[in-house]
Amino acid sequence: MKISENVSLKPLNTFGLDVKARYFVEIHKIEDLHAIFAHPKLRLLPRLVLGGGGNVLFTKDFEGMILKINLKGREILEENETKVIIKISAGEIWHDLVCWAIDQGFGGLENLSLIPGTVGAAPIQNIGAYGVELKDSLVSLQVYEITKGKLKNFSREACQLGYRDSIFKNEWQDQYIILSVLLILQKKNFILNTSYGMIQKELENMYVTQPTIKTISQAVINIRKSKLADPAKIGNGGSFFKNPTVMQQHYEKLISHYPDIISYPVSANQMKLAAGQLIEKCGWKGKRLGQTGVYEKQALVLVNYGGADGRQIYAFSEKIIKDVQEKFGITLEREVRVV
Repeated sequence: MKISENVSLKPLNTFGLDVKARYFVEIHKIEDLHAIFAHPKLRLLPRLVLGGGGNVLFTKDFEGMILKINLKGREILEENETKVIIKISAGEIWHDLVCWAIDQGFGGLENLSLIPGTVGAAPIQNIGAYGVELKDSLVSLQVYEITKGKLKNFSREACQLGYRDSIFKNEWQDQYIILSVLLILQKKNFILNTSYGMIQKELENMYVTQPTIKTISQAVINIRKSKLADPAKIGNGGSFFKNPTVMQQHYEKLISHYPDIISYPVSANQMKLAAGQLIEKCGWKGKRLGQTGVYEKQALVLVNYGGADGRQIYAFSEKIIKDVQEKFGITLEREVRVV
């Protein structure tokens, strides 16, 4: 294990922000964590666990220790005629896992194709797309408890997974490091979700009349590529804001003024709205201020055209939040973690 100092994080965050970490270490095995947190100096440093670097906005240099999780491995633990339980290490790339599962004939993750990041980051966000969330497949996960230096297992229920949320973003933030996850997937009798968003239309464009897990995955990939910015070409962190939820009474007032507003029922008296549409209606889609802007194809995505810093992107997002609040009476919440 090598601990490096004053390391540039520019290639390790998808916004491409030129910030440095005071200390940086790659974690390849659990023993590396034992060594770090047994060290009298290192264990006291501020720390940030980094996966794919796609859901973080650095507003300054990090004066602590960055832990880059590179634990690898996939394993089938249980299997019968209809189901399979797999264990995946936290450092595996999420989309690689989805492709592998589909190649094996395992269903359940196809709607989550092309989501950037690592497996270890997936439960923290409870990643989701096109009507499917991680919690639909999660069985349990294993973590490293930092204060005690021990391994623990948590059930799906204990993780308190919600919309782009989990207990790891709240009460348990920075207390545990996710090491691996267990997922249950289908081998037959697939539950195919094609009704959400543009999937059905894209399947029609692909001339698919009988969808499979593979064709649904390809449809999702096509949609994401057409709407989202590629971090390899333009810096961004994916969806910057969460889709807001409003009470039915507020929703009814909104549709009286904006009858085309996109909405999905959450409960008997709550509706979820499309943050991207709200931002677009405020005139921000494609707008640029200096080296920061809103992506021209998807208003949920803030981009770094090159040379912007995290403080500028944060200030830019504040302007958007203010405008949406003034126009719709809704306060948008950032999906990215601001550091």
